[in-house]
Amino acid sequence: MNSTIGKYIIVTGLALVVIGAAVYFLGDRLNWLGRLPGDIRIENKAGGGFYFPIVTCIVVSIVLNLIIVLIRRFFG
Repeated sequence: MNSTIGKYIIVTGLALVVIGAAVYFLGDRLNWLGRLPGDIRIENKAGGGFYFPIVTCIVVSIVLNLIIVLIRRFFG
């Protein structure tokens, strides 16, 4: 195996730990995430429904892309 693959796996694991810790400790402050204007929510009276957080997906995608660009700029 290539040593760069091992480095990528370690960095990914550390990133998951940091994200997990942030969600664990800041979970009560992140309750707006998933309830942004533009997220699609359809509920019926029988208790079922459909939920698609389109705007939340776009915001998370933009933030992750900015983080990746910054990491590549400083470390690549």
